[in-house]
Amino acid sequence: MTNPVLNTRLCQLLDCEYPIVQTAMGWVADPNLVAATCNAGGFGFLAGAVMTPAEVEQGILAIKQKTTRPFGVNFHMYSPGAPQIIDICIKQGVRAVSYSRSPAKAMVEKLKAAGIVCMPTVGALKHAVKAVEMGADAVVVQGGEGGGHTGAVSSNILLPQVVDALDVPVIAAGGFKDGRGLMAALAYGAEGIAMGTRFLLTRECPVPDATKQEYLKAVTEQIIVSKKLDGMPQRMILNQCLQQLETRSALGMLWLAVTNGLAFTRLTGGSLLGMLSSAWKMKQSNGMTLAQTMMAANAPMMIQEAMVKGHPQQGILPSGQIAGTIDDLPSVNALIEQIVAEAEVILNRFAGSEALKPILKTSGESHGV
Repeated sequence: MTNPVLNTRLCQLLDCEYPIVQTAMGWVADPNLVAATCNAGGFGFLAGAVMTPAEVEQGILAIKQKTTRPFGVNFHMYSPGAPQIIDICIKQGVRAVSYSRSPAKAMVEKLKAAGIVCMPTVGALKHAVKAVEMGADAVVVQGGEGGGHTGAVSSNILLPQVVDALDVPVIAAGGFKDGRGLMAALAYGAEGIAMGTRFLLTRECPVPDATKQEYLKAVTEQIIVSKKLDGMPQRMILNQCLQQLETRSALGMLWLAVTNGLAFTRLTGGSLLGMLSSAWKMKQSNGMTLAQTMMAANAPMMIQEAMVKGHPQQGILPSGQIAGTIDDLPSVNALIEQIVAEAEVILNRFAGSEALKPILKTSGESHGV
């Protein structure tokens, strides 16, 4: 029987066994990975942000064939296909949705009215507060250690700030891979952990082996933050592609942005007008420059080169710093079992200390058990 301290409000909200979330990495979080996560007791999100609405529905149906457990879908609320994806999530009875930039309050209200849990990812305290004001049921808080778009504040500083400011469940992301990390997050007041890089490095992950090997070879110092890709800070492995981008001219980056923008629009079933409309919405909602919004498609298209086509030196490798400490490719089930086992060892060790028993009791009560 799982220790009751691990049965947090997040587990109750998402109807999952363990407070472990697999994030919706573009080109990575496919139906196989999502279903494997859910079958192992965690909660997985489908990477709908790089799909057309029809592909999202196909992905949902594929997951349902592989698991009977609840799961979620991720998408960008500013994308032209967002209204259709919301309708699909409601029709298919998806348990939760995750999103990041430009939350539209009307869309959140529609999802909540249908009983769908709204769980955005943020990287700053003010964004966490705004997300809850917009209706979020829980918030994933990513510290600067996390991969992809990331903030400047580390998890151990950001997490307690957000926990103290919010009443909804907070999920820790950025720098987590094992049971020690899970227990650290719970100690800060979080209700669970969300991991991307750790789930990328599993057997069920669809990423080609050549790309996985680049992640396994990476050292922590090689996983840097750069604004070159789309004008916003992103944490990536410094490979040949990123080194070339760092020396590219502003005009060269603009041309790359236009080319990738058109390609991404075709890929997600949009139009040129829809792409321009989305860029304008992003500019209005996030205070981004027009150049940043136009460059937003660089990341998914260049990530695709590595994650789908298997060319890790020609594409971008978004990664959390934690990749520098990972050297194995377990199954998802083995990974989650190991995380839970490590957490329970720590809990059992603390349970033997009379001085810590009041603290553990308080922790259990704060997590709804």
